[in-house]
Parts: sequence; structure tokens; C-alpha cells
Amino acid sequence: MFNSPLPKYLTDKKNIIRLIILTALFAVVFINIYAPFGLETLYELTEWEFLGLSTLIILTGVLVVVISRVIMYYVSKQRNLLVWQYILWSFAEAFAMAIFYTLFEKLFIHDSRFILDLLKISAKNTALVLFIPYSVLWLYFSWQDKKNELQKLAGSAIGFESSKKMIPLYDEKGVLRFSVKAEHLLYIESADNYVNVFYIDKGKTARFTLRNSIKRLELLLKNSEVIRCHRSFMVNFENVKILRKDKEELILELDSPASIEIPVSKTYAQNVMETFTRYSLSH
Repeated sequence: MFNSPLPKYLTDKKNIIRLIILTALFAVVFINIYAPFGLETLYELTEWEFLGLSTLIILTGVLVVVISRVIMYYVSKQRNLLVWQYILWSFAEAFAMAIFYTLFEKLFIHDSRFILDLLKISAKNTALVLFIPYSVLWLYFSWQDKKNELQKLAGSAIGFESSKKMIPLYDEKGVLRFSVKAEHLLYIESADNYVNVFYIDKGKTARFTLRNSIKRLELLLKNSEVIRCHRSFMVNFENVKILRKDKEELILELDSPASIEIPVSKTYAQNVMETFTRYSLSH
């Protein structure tokens, strides 16, 4: 994981701007509520004076993040950063900001405390100020990236008709890897981070392995007759010839060169029954 390439959304210009703004807002709120630097006890400050002084310190310190992220943006254009490099970079930002706050308090506010004590306090506070919003935003940017990816895949399926058309299959990065005629596709089986696509080729059953999740393919093929019937299977109703109940389990038999039976789990049984009925009536 740590040696993996850094996701592009973390060095995207818009996301960098969002990170800087939201980190600054979080820092201002955090400092004025938590009051970690102890300025309100060291000096006789009114509530508004303390608000103004602490906000000034925070916003000035955020310049460290601004400069750092601008450098990161241009470095990422020249080379691919790794996850461990990004994490190390973030720790360096926190340490640099801690040094800045320590010098600010010592030189401009004339704090009488020992400089190493100030540095220790500043390091703890800057770690909280930076890493809380950094972590939350990383999760948010990741979720947003996955959402956009799924929307992109879903968009390619608009107006999709299963008959006499090709079914495009994309990998996890949205790159087209395989296309097959709708009437030739049999079923799709999940295999950890991959899926196996089974289809008819020259009268025989063939397989193509694709790096993607069955959940993404379910969304991609939602307007076709290829539907989810099990946590590990999707089946093409173009090639379903029999739906039978075997004890407490539904089984789909496919019209294929080899005898193929696909299980139907209870979660998807209702949708399978409705699709089978609708498909039978339309044919």
C-alpha cells in the first residue's frame, strides 16, 4: 500500500485548494475552541483580542501548507509520487508549521516558556490541526473519485440495448478492455479483485479475466439483460433457458455448448424472478 502510486485526486489542483481552505477553517475553529497555545492564560486578553490573535497565528502558519502544496503540485507533474512519500511530506508540513508557531510565540509574543517545551506543544497541536482534516479529506476525495468513476461507467451504458450490440467491459480505471456480442455473453463470475467473463467463441465456452469488481459491472450493465443473481455471479438472460428450484435454491441453466448452472441467492431471487417473467413474456 505505502509503495503504491499516489492517487491523482490528492494532487489535483482543485482538491489542493479545497484542502488548504478547509484545513485553515478547521484550524481557526480548533484553536479558538481548544485554545492549545495557552495565550488566554499568559496574557490578559479579551475574547475578541484572543480570537484575532489566534486567528492571525493560524492563518500565517497556514502559509506553510500553501507553499508546501504548491511545491507538491508541481513535483507531481514531473514525477509520480508514492503514498509513503505523501505521508512523509505531510509529517514534514506539520513539523515545519510547529517550528513556525514556536518561533512566532518566542520572538513576537515573547513567551517565557522553554523553547523545546513550546516546540513539543506546537508539534502536538499542529499534528491535530493538520492530520484530522487531511484524513477526512483523503476519505472524501477517495469517495468522490469512486463516485465519478461509477457515474462514468454508468453513463457509457445509457441507451444500451442488449440484442445485436456489443457489451463493453471496462477495467477498474475505466479503460475498455473487452467487448463481446450480447447474445454471446453467458455469465460473469467474481474472483477477488477480478472478474471472469464467460462467453461463446466459435461454438465453445471461453473466458476473459478483467480487473474490476462485479459491483461496478452491475452498475455498468444495469440497462441490459445481464443482471446480478448472486454475490459472485451475473447472468445474461439472453442465454437463460431454464429456471428451476432445487430444494431451497433457485438455479439458472444456460443455453451454452457446455452444461452451465448458475445459483441464485435469496438477495437477488425476487429480481431474477421478475426479470425471467418479463423476459419470457417479451419473447
